[in-house]
Amino acid sequence: MRSARFTTRRGIVRILVRQMPETGRVAAEELVYLSREPLNAETPLERQVGVVTPASRHYVRDHFAIPRAPERLAIDGAVRTPLLLDVDDLRSLPRRSLVVTLECAGNGRAFLDPPAPGEQWRTGAVSTAEWTGASLRTVLGMAGPLASAVEVVCVGADSGASADAGARIAYERSLPLADATRDDVLLAYAMNGDELPREHGAPLRLLVPGWYGMASVKWLARLRLVERRFEGFFQARRYVVGERPLREIAPRALIAWPRDDDRLPARPFVVRGYAWDGRGSLARVDVSADGGRSWRDATLDDALSPYAWRQWHASVAPGTSGQLVVMARAVTTDGDEQPLAEVRNELGYANNAVRPVRLEIA
Repeated sequence: MRSARFTTRRGIVRILVRQMPETGRVAAEELVYLSREPLNAETPLERQVGVVTPASRHYVRDHFAIPRAPERLAIDGAVRTPLLLDVDDLRSLPRRSLVVTLECAGNGRAFLDPPAPGEQWRTGAVSTAEWTGASLRTVLGMAGPLASAVEVVCVGADSGASADAGARIAYERSLPLADATRDDVLLAYAMNGDELPREHGAPLRLLVPGWYGMASVKWLARLRLVERRFEGFFQARRYVVGERPLREIAPRALIAWPRDDDRLPARPFVVRGYAWDGRGSLARVDVSADGGRSWRDATLDDALSPYAWRQWHASVAPGTSGQLVVMARAVTTDGDEQPLAEVRNELGYANNAVRPVRLEIA
């Protein structure tokens, strides 16, 4: 197994290795591993090709060891008809396929100074796949939520001891019932036309398009409808800013090529990258080749789906040799603009600040 080591600007060592055989079907693909158990790995943007990410290159975010796959999904709590369904039951329901970009809420945390606690993701904890499954709304309708139900607690089969929680806990998150019954929220059992891989939640995961990835619970084992606000560890103490749980992905544009510190000849070149947001409201991508003093529109590709990132490109003509700082920022239809400054909060979530790429023009 080939490996290469490199160090971040604060000395954090990361390892570039082939995908671990026990978690992926295409061992030739490479990810950057932050940890092995729990498994946390990202894909540098320059390794992305096209809009849809192969499963072997899709980033992985786990909180605990990969669990034994649950055999059935329980739907219970504040419902008229508790259910116990297996994947074949879900496959018999009307299916829907959606191309969706998932991003870890901690993506970009490694660039915060001073550092924030948590996995030190750079910019590769974001990927796009086609997900296929049954509508959560359909399944909840079969169970019949009581009028008193307000949230759906989504429980994964993964669990472990947490020093911060002071106990052994499962990974569980809640969705307000109004969000859980959107027609685009899926119980996904397939990824890119194949069975859902183990490391991505097989046999079943939740998919909440437009929200940060923590909402799309993997190894889904139970849906518990509750009559009051859920205050579990991963709902009230993690994935919050202040006391507000994270929801939609903040707008973001990143440069995939050229890479930081690349050396290029003094002639025109094309900058390429990806842009996305959680509301499907991306209006344009601006590009600067003078460190942010001036901006112009990039060419933005059409959206493959409202939930998927979009590729963009722009031509840059360096005037002289020396250092060139290229930047990209996303702007939404309602004027929400990707910030130039770091987005700071206690746990380093949703840091969608513009990432400059510094080039040496020879």
